[in-house]
Amino acid sequence: MAEEKKKLVANNKKAFHDYFIEDRVECGIELAGTEVKSLRLSQCSLKESYVQIKNGEVFIYGMHINPYEKGNIFNKDPYRVRRLLLHKREIRKLEGRVKEQGYTLVPLSVYFLNGRAKTEIALAKGKKLYDKRDALHQKEMQREAERNIRRDH
Repeated sequence: MAEEKKKLVANNKKAFHDYFIEDRVECGIELAGTEVKSLRLSQCSLKESYVQIKNGEVFIYGMHINPYEKGNIFNKDPYRVRRLLLHKREIRKLEGRVKEQGYTLVPLSVYFLNGRAKTEIALAKGKKLYDKRDALHQKEMQREAERNIRRDH
């Protein structure tokens, strides 16, 4: 089997801070040619982006892809809505879970896998403020423990 080459383009660190990640799904993105070229230059941002299901199709909103410098008239709107490519049964499964209280779909990362643009979306549940504080506290305790171990050795 051929080795998979994965090149990370953008990561959504804020999603891990704001949500409990339940389930992850990899899907393709429907892009224009100049958008692909811009992605290859890592000119993409997932901040403030979200995923919704409408009419049996999955769309990503708020994903910013900078216009390609040499693209002139072929450039698309940087914030345009893009369709995500998933199988029907995967869409139905996600749609059923999203209808449950508190679940939402968030994009986690955009990357190239064997030359094809992919995004990883996650089924997530929103964190409350006290959950975020607790997560930060746990992270700080972990860092402190690692510092003590390094200092003692």
